Amino acid sequence: MFSLLVLSSLMFSSGGLYPLPLSSTLSAADVAAAPTLAQAPVTNDYRVTALQPDFTGDLWVGSWAGLSRINPETGRILQRVSLPSRTLEALAQDRVGRIWVGTFDGLVRVDPRTNVITAQNFQLPSNRVLSLLIDSRGFLWTGTDRGLVMISPDRGLLMTTVQRLPGVSANALALDGNNHLWVGTLNGLVQINTASAFPIREVSNLPGGAVQSLTLGPRGNLWVGTASGLLVVDPVRAELVRSVGTMRGRSIQTTEFDRAGNLWVGTTTGLFKIKPDSGELLGQVPTLPSSRILSLSPNTGNKIWAGTSEGLGWVSLTTGEGNPHWGLVSPVVLEARQ
Repeated sequence: MFSLLVLSSLMFSSGGLYPLPLSSTLSAADVAAAPTLAQAPVTNDYRVTALQPDFTGDLWVGSWAGLSRINPETGRILQRVSLPSRTLEALAQDRVGRIWVGTFDGLVRVDPRTNVITAQNFQLPSNRVLSLLIDSRGFLWTGTDRGLVMISPDRGLLMTTVQRLPGVSANALALDGNNHLWVGTLNGLVQINTASAFPIREVSNLPGGAVQSLTLGPRGNLWVGTASGLLVVDPVRAELVRSVGTMRGRSIQTTEFDRAGNLWVGTTTGLFKIKPDSGELLGQVPTLPSSRILSLSPNTGNKIWAGTSEGLGWVSLTTGEGNPHWGLVSPVVLEARQ
């Protein structure tokens, strides 16, 4: 099932792969002297679509203003990485710590030691990358709006392509307890055998239709976000278990569990904390940069980090209130808080 060689840091052909220069680093003095100006993004769209903690404890922030690396304890921006595309949709970290970035113009690989792009790929089923996941064997699964591909991060080989994916668009990815891949599509869920890359079975006719988010819970169930609610699916039986009543009618964008086992649910109308066993609503977070929550990273720097449509925010575990990250938010947010 081996296919075309598409990723290699040694290729420098047009339409293939090439390295890009290291982006400039902001010093502590720069940030302290002018935190808003020195860190202001250069685009008018500030949505933060992906958050990825790395092995060193830093947090990578993928947004439509580019890729940044921050210290999640202090919030200080450590690096901005120049990318060919500024429309980032997904992030993943492979087994050796490299950061993979899915954009609307393809897939790139960043070396976190140098903050340099070491590989770039334009030969996916579609250049619009929507989701990324590293499986139990270390392979990178890349979901696009026209199918799914499996890539060897080390050898730079596109191993296989699942273009005739039921439901077409690979919007969200998750591994179950048996290391099978689940794909959230326009029609529901598809289970993929990671060894053969063949679809095993489907869970269709889910309330809400298209899957927008997908997370494996601590008890082994899949938590499925749709445009009209939050669902729980048993991956062993491939059956819908229940719909979370407190989230009915809400468009679910992202879900993540914290260390205490609570479920954080990002929607188009706010960030909510849920008790997963009962579905009880434990609270809603106020004062984030926007009520449209697009990405989450709990247990990172003793905060809950939240990507919103107007920039990056964080939730205090002490007060439960939201705060903007002053260097990675829209000027509109800054003006409203002054």
